[in-house]
Amino acid sequence: MNRLGFLVARTLRDEGALQRLSAPQSALLDDLAGKRVALVGNARALAEARHGAQIDAADLVIRINRAPMPSAESHGSRTDWLALAVRLSDADRARIAPARLLWMSPKRKRLDWRTASSPGFYLHPLADYRALMARLGAPPTTGAMMIDLIARSQMARLELYGFDFFASLSLSGRRTAEQVPHDFKGESKWVRELIVADRRILRH
Repeated sequence: MNRLGFLVARTLRDEGALQRLSAPQSALLDDLAGKRVALVGNARALAEARHGAQIDAADLVIRINRAPMPSAESHGSRTDWLALAVRLSDADRARIAPARLLWMSPKRKRLDWRTASSPGFYLHPLADYRALMARLGAPPTTGAMMIDLIARSQMARLELYGFDFFASLSLSGRRTAEQVPHDFKGESKWVRELIVADRRILRH
């Protein structure tokens, strides 16, 4: 598909055409198999920790949206996958330099051609988004969607960094929990239950 075809498909909300730009979910799950995965959230509290070396030592480092990294000591510096629900500026794209982009948002109108045509691009299925939203009773965050996806793989370990469910707010904005359409208490409870059920998952 060329850029014009993409713009037409996006305008017409032709999900089938857009999905043809995506690597199959099975390929992502295969890539996760056997890996020690660091999923890095954007909680402000992470900036006060010293997890950077541990994050960069993971087999696969996944960050979220604009992926603020105030210091290598707290956040590490490597980004293998970047899970998105926002458009990236050229500066952020160059700074983060992800090897693979994943579009997790159901809002396809925000998806840009540069992202959709990038190597290994992945478009998260709307059915998966809706299933998780039904489970949580609210629109899931990008981080929750990634946790759900990774937990369904044969990964060796998933370590969560920078996930305090808005207790310390976000490094990527100034909004409060009341100003965003997510149920952070519900997501926190869901993640705690996942950790109890799946010993491969750990939250720092």
